Amino acid sequence: MGKGGQDEGKKGGLEPPTSNFPAWARTVQECEAEFVVSAHDGLRSEEVVKRRETYGLNELEKHSGPSIWQLVLEQFNDTLVRILLVAAVVSFVLAWYDGDEGGEMGITAFVEPLVIFLILIVNAIVGVWQENNAEKALEALKEIQSEHASVRRNGELIPNLPAKELVPGDIVELKVGDKVPADMRILHLVSSTVRVEQASLTGENAAVNKTNHPVVSEDIDIQGKECMVFAGTTVVNGSCICLVIQTGMNTEIGKIHSQIHEASQSEDDTPLKKKLNEFGEVLTAIIGVICAVVWLINVKYFLTWEYVDGWPRNFKFSFEKCTYYFEIAVALAVAAIPEGLPAVITTCLALGTRKMAQKSALVRKLPSVETLGCTTVICSDKTGTLTTNQMSAVRLVAMGRWADTLRTFKVDGTTYNPHDGIIHDWPTSNMDANLQMIAKIAAVCNDASVSHSAHQFVTSGMPTEAALKVLVEKMGLPGGYETSSLDSDEILRCCKWWNGMAQRVATLEFDRSRKSMGVIVKSKSGTNSLLVKGAVENLLERSAYIQLLDGSVVVLDDRSKSLILDALHEMSTTALRCLGFAYTDDLAEFATYDGEDHPAHKLLLDPSNYSSIETGLVFVGLVALRDPPRSEVYKAIEDCRAAGIRVMVITGDNKETAEAICRDIGVAKEASDMVLADDNFSSIVAAVGEGRSIYNNMKAFIRYMISSNIGEVASIFLTAALGIPEGLIPVQLLWVNLVTDGPPATALGFNPPDKDIMKKPPRRSDDSLITAWILFRYMVIGLYVGIATVGIFIIWYTHGSFMGIDFSGDGHTLVTYSQLSNWGECSSWEGFKVSPFTAGARQFNFDANPCDYFQTGKVKAMTLSLSVLVAIEMFNSLNALSEDGSLLSMPPWANPWLLLAMSISFGLHFLILYVPFLAQVFGIVPLSFNEWLLVLAVAFPVILIDEVLKFVGRHTSSSGAKRWSAKHKDE
Repeated sequence: MGKGGQDEGKKGGLEPPTSNFPAWARTVQECEAEFVVSAHDGLRSEEVVKRRETYGLNELEKHSGPSIWQLVLEQFNDTLVRILLVAAVVSFVLAWYDGDEGGEMGITAFVEPLVIFLILIVNAIVGVWQENNAEKALEALKEIQSEHASVRRNGELIPNLPAKELVPGDIVELKVGDKVPADMRILHLVSSTVRVEQASLTGENAAVNKTNHPVVSEDIDIQGKECMVFAGTTVVNGSCICLVIQTGMNTEIGKIHSQIHEASQSEDDTPLKKKLNEFGEVLTAIIGVICAVVWLINVKYFLTWEYVDGWPRNFKFSFEKCTYYFEIAVALAVAAIPEGLPAVITTCLALGTRKMAQKSALVRKLPSVETLGCTTVICSDKTGTLTTNQMSAVRLVAMGRWADTLRTFKVDGTTYNPHDGIIHDWPTSNMDANLQMIAKIAAVCNDASVSHSAHQFVTSGMPTEAALKVLVEKMGLPGGYETSSLDSDEILRCCKWWNGMAQRVATLEFDRSRKSMGVIVKSKSGTNSLLVKGAVENLLERSAYIQLLDGSVVVLDDRSKSLILDALHEMSTTALRCLGFAYTDDLAEFATYDGEDHPAHKLLLDPSNYSSIETGLVFVGLVALRDPPRSEVYKAIEDCRAAGIRVMVITGDNKETAEAICRDIGVAKEASDMVLADDNFSSIVAAVGEGRSIYNNMKAFIRYMISSNIGEVASIFLTAALGIPEGLIPVQLLWVNLVTDGPPATALGFNPPDKDIMKKPPRRSDDSLITAWILFRYMVIGLYVGIATVGIFIIWYTHGSFMGIDFSGDGHTLVTYSQLSNWGECSSWEGFKVSPFTAGARQFNFDANPCDYFQTGKVKAMTLSLSVLVAIEMFNSLNALSEDGSLLSMPPWANPWLLLAMSISFGLHFLILYVPFLAQVFGIVPLSFNEWLLVLAVAFPVILIDEVLKFVGRHTSSSGAKRWSAKHKDE
């Protein structure tokens, strides 16, 4: 279609408006022509239908995201999980092939693969739940959209049209309190001024004045588009008629929605995720090597041959024994993989998220909790984060007894609570006429309100006006005035009293040209006055007089004006915002004004007349206000400095204001995963400390689980290397890793933070999760766990007592270590006999085949090995309370949750020991009292060993810590 065709299409209303039209830089007439609409009539119904087909509904997209099946598959994109999956499949095949190999009978053989599959399913569910939580941030944006709009169509006003039905070209009426339903061009103002709060887009809470005049440039930021209102923002003053130019995802809030979605699709792995991935790769390699070594060690049992003429001949291969030793290799993989680690990490991060939420820091994604511990720089907004975002009066300047004197009163308090702070040197018993006039203007020439809700004071309207009303409450009422009719519990009782004394009959709304607001009030005597507040310089230009302390009025001369301007300059240079107060009783045609029917009312319809009405004023004083720094921020900044964290302030304020605030809070001149519920900087610092604590706690349970797993690997390896019967079967290892280890590992997430946690430098994001020293400790502890677990198995077969503990009461037959390590050759031993022995309520008899003593007869020795493993890991969890701190300085009761978790784990172990069905499933039997003494005697030394290692670690690291402290102190 050519240009002429386009013009013709527009005139006929057939062509929808273009999406890139810079309405803010075009006149009202040009905008109406572009969108083929008139402000008087609005769109026709048939045109609305056509445009909705083109632009769709006015709502933010709900991104479908990956399917549940995709999310489930993503959970298996992990090396350790894949190894576990292979182990489960192999275990199931072997169980199907021969379920009674290795002492397992019937359903017992299938327990292991079923448990592995259960673990994988649970981990996948947890992962999918975590991924779905990420979408909540996007859904939160939808809540800021308006639900209804007042729209003009077909020449008629539709007061409550669903906002999602708006299309470009619609004519919308906005009034105070409305939430803007789309991006719109202001066509004309109904009131003299319109102010919109657009913090959802810009982050600044101060309301912005709007106009219907176009701006000079097409390329301008949101703040500069003064003739535009944007979806999701709120009208706080005035009313206007607007033209919809963008809807849905084409709005500014829609663009933010898209950016957040794109960012959520391309997020980098957190430092912890990277370290766990690296750890998984290393562990995979180690598992592969160890499994290969175990396989080679046991080749002699399933593959034999004879040498004939120097060459191997007569090969014999036993498939049953081959599969048995392959099962041992699978058990080794199961022992090496910390199956419960993902669930425990997720639980720990969730606990951290809850702790942060209690400190008003809401974390969008769980891994971000740990990432906070790496923080080296905090970039903070000023308004509301470093400051309270609650304007408060800090100084009141009134006129003195003579024209060349001023009085200054210091005002305390930083909140909207009228009882927060006092006015120093205030004449409470006899407020003079000048102070009374200041209180009257501040109370009556004011549209804000303060209320009490949920133990806090909240406001509506402009923060500056709210601060003035709080100031009036602190000023109190003049002595001798009747106040008995007022409720003493009323929050703004003084403001209500002044409003009762002076009834407002007209408002001269604020505008940027004259920088003031005025109200015409009628007193109880029937006379009218004009009360004005605004920029001090502007009021002085329109003032001819000043009011003195006693209420007398004198001419405003140059000396008095200079005195007031000097006071203004002094307060402005200290980041204070100043407002002046003035009045006049000489109202000319407005002296008898009483409403819209008065002849002078037509003058109020044109805001350009307001400056001429507000002339010949009597200046009475000024007040200095401030958005004060939060009291807790200074300490938080000091904590950051001690923790090696730089703090940078990003603000739209002028340089002097920002520097003044930063000096007060102690800062150097020089879109998020976490949201502050209270916009408090100290919440950020608390969150960083919590992140460091969570990371330390995760290291604690990783240290606990990995050292325990190394012990399990060591026990399987030693069993294969020594040639003794298998002491732990895979299902037992799974039970220990997932169930018995789970409660203590989770409880370690409740470890109290180190006292010096915010006095250490931030760790580097690429710091190793496991240092060489920690790995050495893992190996030492793991080696002892392996020796103890295998050792007690050997002790039961070869000894009737150990360390003075007699455990021969069950009547089991003792064998030599040589016999035990060569049990596979039992059938060739001449005269080998085994006596019956009891285990719990069961009696084992081996008359038919004495060699079964090393298979079905190992049930007691296996139970002892499993019990030692459980006990030793419970004691090892106490070691994990602190990385280097002794149990003498960090006693077990420092974390009562750990003691409870240990009790639960022991209880679970007793459950499978003493419930017959479970004992049969896990291939174990009950233990006697003496046997339990033996278990504890073998397990307890793990604490003593780690205490020695911690002692060495403390003395090795203390010198490095001293060097850093000295360097940090110098800085």
